[in-house]
Amino acid sequence: MTNDTELSREAVTAALKAHGNWAFVKGVPSMEFLPPLGPPEIAFAGRSNVGKSSLINALTGKNGLARTSNTPGRTQELNFFVPEGFSGAMDNLPPLAVVDMPGYGYAKAPIEMVERWTELVFEYMRGRVTLKRIFLLIDARHGVKQNDLDAMKLMDKAAMSYQVVLTKTDKVKEPAIPRMIAETLEKIKKSPAAFPEVIATSSEKSRGMDDLREAIAKAINP
Repeated sequence: MTNDTELSREAVTAALKAHGNWAFVKGVPSMEFLPPLGPPEIAFAGRSNVGKSSLINALTGKNGLARTSNTPGRTQELNFFVPEGFSGAMDNLPPLAVVDMPGYGYAKAPIEMVERWTELVFEYMRGRVTLKRIFLLIDARHGVKQNDLDAMKLMDKAAMSYQVVLTKTDKVKEPAIPRMIAETLEKIKKSPAAFPEVIATSSEKSRGMDDLREAIAKAINP
């Protein structure tokens, strides 16, 4: 007999493999505009131009769902996405929502904008009970930078579980990937909010997407 957790994981995995059946819900510039509490949420964070939008598009199978840009700092809101045509266990809710968070580390952003982003992200992490995990994206070409460490401290302070995802692994030589994973694990081992596994991905080559989908399903239903 299949239990509810297994059914929920299957629903999450099916939604993430929906090949384009995803829709944008809304952009949230401040906390008062958050959508009502609904399905479990997972969010993606990372430096500007780390590849968040590309990863979300590859993960959901819908090009253009999350807007990509070569302009750092373009994502300035919490952008919510849900799968269409899937029902969860309660009230016909979708099994999950995906949130694209504002990128950080854009040096040319005005200080007022940086402070506003930081406040929005922190309040969302600290107060959103449906948020199950943040996936923190790190560019495999550059590794963990100081502003990534600052973001980790913010998640520790908010007591928000996060898991590191390496992006753009197709841009580095294959032998460097295990070394980068090991170096990243070393840097996060003292972080109380860090999940002790690192996922290596490439949006361009669709690498690691199944591993990421499995991690999301487990985060939503441990």
